[in-house]
Amino acid sequence: MKYFDYAATCPIDDTSLEVYSQAAKNYFGNSSSLHDQGTQANSLVEHCRKTLADQSGVQKKGIYFTSGGTESNHIGLSVLAKAGEGKHIITSQAEHSSVHNALEKLEKEGYEITRIPFTEEGTIDLGALEAAIRKDTVLVSIQTMNGEIGTLQPVEAIYSICQKWGALFHSDCVQAFGKVDFRAYTKYMDSFSISSHKIYGPKGVGALYLSPSISISPDLYNGSHEKGVRAGTVNVPGIAAFTTAAQENISQMKDHQKHMVALKSTFEQAMLPVQHKLHFIGRTADDAPIIGLTLAGTEGQWAMLEANRKGYAISTGSACTIHDHAPAKTLLAMGYPEETARTFIRISFGKHTTAADVQGLADCLIAMMTVSNPTVRAEV
Repeated sequence: MKYFDYAATCPIDDTSLEVYSQAAKNYFGNSSSLHDQGTQANSLVEHCRKTLADQSGVQKKGIYFTSGGTESNHIGLSVLAKAGEGKHIITSQAEHSSVHNALEKLEKEGYEITRIPFTEEGTIDLGALEAAIRKDTVLVSIQTMNGEIGTLQPVEAIYSICQKWGALFHSDCVQAFGKVDFRAYTKYMDSFSISSHKIYGPKGVGALYLSPSISISPDLYNGSHEKGVRAGTVNVPGIAAFTTAAQENISQMKDHQKHMVALKSTFEQAMLPVQHKLHFIGRTADDAPIIGLTLAGTEGQWAMLEANRKGYAISTGSACTIHDHAPAKTLLAMGYPEETARTFIRISFGKHTTAADVQGLADCLIAMMTVSNPTVRAEV
């Protein structure tokens, strides 16, 4: 199977896996315990906290380890919403499902949520953001890199608007971390979330940054770990492996970016014979590892299953919502009709992807687009 779904998850690196194994064997103590084994485990966690903070360009005391991006988003949004006096929150229509779910919970608690669209280029509509923000806006939450089409959002401009109105800014950075110069973005954020398995680390571990200037009032009453922000024994080996994967990925970032540029160019050139039957979505950076496109008249779900049958793993969007068969929400946020959104597929590259793999995928897609395929049907 040739894998083209790195935006969903990555295979764990050998180095990260080895660190996980060694940490699990030698630092198995509960990091909250006061005996020597617990102290050793805690020392390793604090070393990782400092390392990850340095890589992100933030203060160590603002980093909290979690079970992944979803938990980080839920905690971060809850904390920031309750840190101010307003009851109005702004987000985009194209956020990850974990952000939408967290905000739906806050909506039930009395917060008013405004969801603004994307432009045709696949970025947040800054004019709509300016028009929506107001004195009682306590929080704005916009992802840094879109997980379906790979567009980078104008983080500095969003932060500037937030500053003007006194709103806090959270960003889901799960797709961006390790793929862009992260430190150039974090200085504009009050909170952000990152995840291990998107950068070749283990699943089930991530991190949340909360600016130390923010008053923290977590949902969990009397949480006993991570300075009271969450409960549950700290995943020491996962944190060590996550930090290792982050170090390795960031140190190799420029090489990875060059690799992505070459792979995307190869794919676009290979698809020229059917260019009239497809449309690339959004204006993405050349080195962004995600391509989103629509296939004229062909159900994205069918294309994904057919590609899988031929040995190529692609997707139709976020793996966290794919089983509901809903049209890609990013395309809906950009103003595409549902019928077009249902023809969407996502291709995401990784450091193990080769030019031959890309050519093979292109040949596979071209073959399926030149035969009679199931066409999109509007839902009644």
